[in-house]
Amino acid sequence: MTGPDYLRRAIAAAREGIAAGQSPFGSVIVREGAVVAVAHNTVWRDTDPTAHAEVNCIRTASRTLHTIDLSGCALYSTCEPCPMCLSAIHWARIGRVIYGAEIDDAAAVGFSELHVPARQLAKMGGSSVLVEGGLLIDECRALFEEFRRAGATKTY
Repeated sequence: MTGPDYLRRAIAAAREGIAAGQSPFGSVIVREGAVVAVAHNTVWRDTDPTAHAEVNCIRTASRTLHTIDLSGCALYSTCEPCPMCLSAIHWARIGRVIYGAEIDDAAAVGFSELHVPARQLAKMGGSSVLVEGGLLIDECRALFEEFRRAGATKTY
C-alpha cells in the first residue's frame, strides 16, 4: 500500500463515523507498511471531547502494540490534527503525520478549532514530528459535505 491508500482507509473510517452520527474525521496508523489501527471520531458517542479520530487511533495502536511508544509509526488523518491531537502524536513518538483537509476547512463548517497550523505548532514546540499536508485534499474536504448532507451537522 502507498500513502494515498492509507489515507483512503482513513476516509472510509470517517464515512463509517458519519454513518454512525459522528463527526467526519478518520485516521490510520501504519508501522513498517502494516496498518496497526484505524479509527474515526467518537466524541458524541462517547460523550468525550478528546475522542478525536487521531486520539482514538493512538489508543488502539498502543493497545495493539502493547506500548505507548509508537516510534516508527506514521499517522494518516483526513484533516490536519488540532493542537490536542498533535500533542498526543508527539507524546506517542509518532514520527510522521500526513493529512488531507486543513484545520481551516473544519472551522469553516462549524468546528471550534484553534487556528494553529500543525506544522507551526510542531516547530514552536520543538517536536520532531514531520507534518505533511494536502494529500488527497479534495477527497478529504468532500467529507464535510457528506457530513452536512447526512444531516449530521452537530459540531463541537
